[in-house]
Amino acid sequence: MNGFIHSTESFGTVDGPGIRFVIFMQGCPMRCLYCHNPDTWKIGSGKEVTAAQLIAEYEKYKEFMHNGGITVSGGEPLVQTEFVTELFAAAKAKNINTCLDTSGVTFNPNDTRSIDELIKYTDLVMLDIKHIDNEAHKKLTGHENKNILAFARYLMQNKVPLWVRHVIVPGITDSSEELMELGQFLAELDNLKAVDVLPYHDMGKTKYKSLGIDYPLENVKPLSKDDAEKAKNIILNGIRKGLKNKKEK
Repeated sequence: MNGFIHSTESFGTVDGPGIRFVIFMQGCPMRCLYCHNPDTWKIGSGKEVTAAQLIAEYEKYKEFMHNGGITVSGGEPLVQTEFVTELFAAAKAKNINTCLDTSGVTFNPNDTRSIDELIKYTDLVMLDIKHIDNEAHKKLTGHENKNILAFARYLMQNKVPLWVRHVIVPGITDSSEELMELGQFLAELDNLKAVDVLPYHDMGKTKYKSLGIDYPLENVKPLSKDDAEKAKNIILNGIRKGLKNKKEK
């Protein structure tokens, strides 16, 4: 089976535990307003590769992958679920740690057969929850979040370790009430291992310009790390509140 990738990164340090070989898959159905990789959107394009080729590329760097492994990111890797499954199966045959970095947008709770197979070979899922409010999520990404939240619950039910990432965009994802709500949702997830809260940046502007695409958040200023930390504390307070409510039930 062949897959389509955008690119690879040899020494990823923010894409799962340890030092990772990161594969950026080509194709994504979402159109997040703050996306900084619009060149990964088009489905069915990119560099055509096999799982064996990617494993061979990883092998070149494996001596430097301290406590790491392979992360498949995007675009949206679940656009090519069967290929990622083949890749992860090959990785696990060689004892390589596997991490899936996904938005979960393609998850169908009524038909989980392909995902059931994939998670057999998945050590960790990094899930981007763009917005906890469904209507706001549609405005931000073009898609509802119902199946994404269902995916998080599915991973919990199947005991797949989970990291959640959330980008704080001024005026869009920084509401204290919604951050608390996100935290309370995360408190439901017994498989949650980490929460990464990332400040919005506009480093993708040059890509949009080169592709002849208008940048949707032209007038939104990047968020400071301090403000991202304040937002994370609100989410953590929401988690604490949610855990307390669980104990009291």
